[in-house]
Amino acid sequence: MGHYIVAVIQGIVEGLTEFLPVSSTGHLILVGSLLNFSGEKAKTFEVVIQLGAILAIVILYWQRFMTMLHLAPGKAKGLKLTHLIVASVPAAVIGFLGEGFIDKHLFSPRTVIIGLVVGGLVMIAAERIGTRIKTFNLDQISYAQAFGVGLSQCLAMWPGFSRSGATISFGLIAGMDRKTAAEFSFILAVPIMLGASGLKLIKYYKIFTINDLLFLAVGFVVSFVVAWGAVVWFLRLVQRINFTPFAVYRFIVAAVFLGFLANGIVK
Repeated sequence: MGHYIVAVIQGIVEGLTEFLPVSSTGHLILVGSLLNFSGEKAKTFEVVIQLGAILAIVILYWQRFMTMLHLAPGKAKGLKLTHLIVASVPAAVIGFLGEGFIDKHLFSPRTVIIGLVVGGLVMIAAERIGTRIKTFNLDQISYAQAFGVGLSQCLAMWPGFSRSGATISFGLIAGMDRKTAAEFSFILAVPIMLGASGLKLIKYYKIFTINDLLFLAVGFVVSFVVAWGAVVWFLRLVQRINFTPFAVYRFIVAAVFLGFLANGIVK
């Protein structure tokens, strides 16, 4: 039973944090440390539940993806598949070249705490800098904006920094309003996360056996359902408030886990 409780807890954590600017990887590492669930098996499980979260975005934006891929009637509007390609190249290159170093040196509670704090400061700065809003919907995004946001994804290679936090922040700096920056971040997550998840599954798939399928399925389904609700809620929320509360939350989480580290609760 404890096995499946871990799957449910980590599925909830992934679903809640994957697309919010608080770092899903950071939370999974920190919570995994508390649950004593770490190592290669935990990394592979995280890949599976990330796919559950990605599926939520694919379904929520199904019509737009189908149009961009020319698989549905109608012509693609301003946001095209080429925008996603342009935005995905920087992180794809850095991720491919630096995967070994990142996995070996950056996946620990200590590095996550640093990422949480620095990423929070970037979000606060983005709110102050990104005041000249020019882009109010996805179809107004330029290739220059897409590439700039894509470059920011490279910062998310540091666990705790947050891919969505980086892309949303630099979307604001590039002149997008909060909802547009958030939606572009969500859609951009699909190709880059599918690529990263696919490579990790190829690398670690032998770790799990047929007996682990139900464990993986529980985490996948929980992540999918929670991510769906979290995205819908988040898009409504950002039309009423700015991102500063999320930065404050990051600082609080960092402080809490710094206390855990100091007391030997996590290592």
